[in-house]
Amino acid sequence: MRFVRQPARPGRTDRSTRLHGAVAPLGVRQFRLHFAARLLSWTGSAVAPIALAFATLHLGGGAGSLGLVLAAGMGPQIVLLLVGGVVADRWSRARVMVWANVVSAAAESLAALLLCFGSATVWHLVVMSAVCGAASAFFTPAAGGVVVEVVPKPWRHSANALLKIGQNIVKVAGPALGGVLVAAIGPAWVIGWDAATFAAAAVLCARIDLNTARVRVRTGFLADLREGWADFRSRRWLWVMVVQASVVVPVWLVGYQLLGPVYGLEVLGGAARWGWVVSGFTAGLVAGAALALLWKPRLVGVVVCLGTGSMGLPLAAMAAAVPLPVLVAATAAAGTGLAVSMTTWASLVQERIPAHKLSRTMSYSTLGQILPVPVGYLIAGPLSRHLGLRPTLAAGAVVIAASAVVPLAIGQVRRLSLADEVVPAVETAAR
Repeated sequence: MRFVRQPARPGRTDRSTRLHGAVAPLGVRQFRLHFAARLLSWTGSAVAPIALAFATLHLGGGAGSLGLVLAAGMGPQIVLLLVGGVVADRWSRARVMVWANVVSAAAESLAALLLCFGSATVWHLVVMSAVCGAASAFFTPAAGGVVVEVVPKPWRHSANALLKIGQNIVKVAGPALGGVLVAAIGPAWVIGWDAATFAAAAVLCARIDLNTARVRVRTGFLADLREGWADFRSRRWLWVMVVQASVVVPVWLVGYQLLGPVYGLEVLGGAARWGWVVSGFTAGLVAGAALALLWKPRLVGVVVCLGTGSMGLPLAAMAAAVPLPVLVAATAAAGTGLAVSMTTWASLVQERIPAHKLSRTMSYSTLGQILPVPVGYLIAGPLSRHLGLRPTLAAGAVVIAASAVVPLAIGQVRRLSLADEVVPAVETAAR
């Protein structure tokens, strides 16, 4: 790919230059295809969970059956994520994404057909969820490395922000739209729509032309795994922050996703008021991604830790039983901090880790974050019954705040920064 620099236009302001740089990745054809494929897939994934939940309930399953369906999707991801990282570094990431989308589309299409014809059982949905989870274990490491291959280094932070904006905007409307669609046309057709978005994403991914120079023959699969682990372990700043995330992620998911609705029912007075809290969080996610699009912070370690610490605000607000507007504001602040943190962190990882090791290293990072989540879900109920709802939320807020601060005691984390590079003005060859 050839990038041609053009002189700045007379009178161009700093603000217009920043705006141009923010959307510059969309001028790269390969990134446009990647962005469109991800956006399509997210539109399906945003409505699918509600359809899956109601399909399970319509088949006579209860909360236990739904938990089994959801667990079936997470289990294969945990087991196969490291394998997916090796595969994504060994072969074309675009091809891995194509096949992951095809497998997910096939599994969901079959489930939708079985539901339409009244032949489905809960176990069919369990198998479908497991297949899609396995496909995700290969897709996630591959997709995480595509930006490095198709976007020039100075534009990668903007590319990550654009992807995060697209994902978060879909998250805002997705759940409500999913509920309306399930009520109007039934869960089978909504799951079918998700299958169609996977298929369309596969078509777009197949058109992404990646540099094959990265793909090379290695000594063996286990050797690749060991190389990825050695690279991950050698980067102290990386594994320290992954340890931080392995504590914060399960505590946040338990506090917000699991105990949050219970708080909404018992303290706020119902789902409608809790819906305002959820809306505040999703609005914060969009605002944070937009902020990251226009702002490239230098002190990445500090920004990431501050963004992580902001996730304790909603838990602390619920523990203190603050008025609803204050809780919504706290949740919006957490969404903003999380989006800025995730975007900035993705840019740092892409900058620091060589492209041929990126998927494997990211798979170790992702595994470290999601591995404790099932344990958190299992102990949350007994813990909240023993301590009480609000004390459990308060404890979660303290854990998140402490986890956010501790890594800053390490100089290597405090000094983490993104390179300050000049953004190319125009990219012509990839249009």
